[in-house]
Amino acid sequence: MAGGVTVKDVNSHAFVKAYAAHLKKSGKLPVPEWTEYAKTGSFKELSPYDPDWFYVRAAAIARHLYIRPDAGVGALRTVYGGPKRRGTRPTHHAKASGSVIRKAIQGLEQLNILEKSADGGRRVSRAGQRELDRIAAQVAKQQVEASA
Repeated sequence: MAGGVTVKDVNSHAFVKAYAAHLKKSGKLPVPEWTEYAKTGSFKELSPYDPDWFYVRAAAIARHLYIRPDAGVGALRTVYGGPKRRGTRPTHHAKASGSVIRKAIQGLEQLNILEKSADGGRRVSRAGQRELDRIAAQVAKQQVEASA
């Protein structure tokens, strides 16, 4: 896999981990102070164990908007939602925290990774697409080296 590697060509888990590490290393993504106390949704019992979970969520949102542009906070809340346990009654789907998603999107907009779409929602900017594809190429190179 040479020059034309995109985000769609690599393993999603490997890409999100690599891009989250890149965001943390760059130190430019503003992380809210409340992230160590916050849950990712009302349906969760505990906050995430990973102290870098905000970077992972921001990387996952960037990947999601790369693949499916023009999604807004409401759509992403549904995507990152999960089962609400209701005791003995059947579970129902609950939406994820909108504040977490909103702050991640705003941070990625400050880095010029995302931009507002004319159709509503957000999309990956040209500079953002270049950066995401660069990270994807690094991940593809690591995967080829690991398999060899």
